[in-house]
Amino acid sequence: MVAATQARASARRDLGRLVHRGLDVPDYVRAVSRILKRAVPCEGTCMLTIDPATLLPTSEISEHGLPLDVRDRLTEIELREPDFNKFIALARGTRHAAGLSAATDGELDRSLRQRELRRPSGFADELRAVLPGATGTWGALTLLRERGRPPFSPAEIGFVASMATDLGNGLRRAMLLHGDETDRTNAAGLIVLTADDTVEIADHTGSRWLDDLATSRLPPSRLPIAVRSVADRTRAIAGGDPDGGPAEARVRTRSGKWVVVRGSALGDGPQARVGILIEPAGPAAMAPLIADAYGLTERERLVTELVARGFSTNEIAGRLHLSAYTVQDHLKSIFTKSGTASRGDLVARLFFDHYRPRLTTSRRTD
Repeated sequence: MVAATQARASARRDLGRLVHRGLDVPDYVRAVSRILKRAVPCEGTCMLTIDPATLLPTSEISEHGLPLDVRDRLTEIELREPDFNKFIALARGTRHAAGLSAATDGELDRSLRQRELRRPSGFADELRAVLPGATGTWGALTLLRERGRPPFSPAEIGFVASMATDLGNGLRRAMLLHGDETDRTNAAGLIVLTADDTVEIADHTGSRWLDDLATSRLPPSRLPIAVRSVADRTRAIAGGDPDGGPAEARVRTRSGKWVVVRGSALGDGPQARVGILIEPAGPAAMAPLIADAYGLTERERLVTELVARGFSTNEIAGRLHLSAYTVQDHLKSIFTKSGTASRGDLVARLFFDHYRPRLTTSRRTD
């Protein structure tokens, strides 16, 4: 008991430091998995990135998780069929984490994904968590235990829940601060999917975007998770279930470009063909996400831009019609959110690595 408490305390410290290390998404996920396993032992992990506007999964990084050939079915269950501890329910509820054994009173096979996918793959209990930040849900985490291992304890579930917001803040920074400039071209691609998600039609640009959205280990026949999730959401809406939100997701590709994936039903009912439009994310789509990288308010974004342009506190106060004391308060908040300690540190963190052009839209203050 003492050892478990000490392990959780050590993991909490290390995870708190990890949030500010500036890792990219794969390195961040691997580091989180390594640290969490010290406090919450498990055999498999999976982390999803999520578009906070639509709660659709956009990418996945798994270690010793479910086989690739069943993950499409897992996404379908998650977005279109009832089950326990679904991520959208956790995101909209008051609990950030939950165990499957606890939710099913120890009868794991009451869960569709457990009896159809996880048990045949050798897994028993799972711990699921959503990873919210101050500005939305940015990811989801699953920890898996193999058959014969004890279920996740209330203390373990509580520990993951207590770290969920910190992990979400770290994930959103990794997602947003490690990409190339948003593609400024207007090249949109179109693909058409049959009812079983087979690509029926794809124009040249659509095929290029599909390739850029695929992970390096993804078989050619398997769609990227962002496309699959948008298609499933499109079919759910066509089938009369509009409560899940719009069928679109913003996602960063392998090459670092941000795109918007949108779905439209080409017919009626859940078996309709689906048209998928993939296009570069322009300023209107990206501005909220970039501001959310550090959870900056509208006023804080403006203050930060003026700091980077070399204006003094008094000059910023004059331009924004604020008192110097109010500007100082905004700066303190910005330093806290961005993990910086000075104006110079802030400018280096935000702007020297191609970030400044994406911090704000075309607003001008002079």
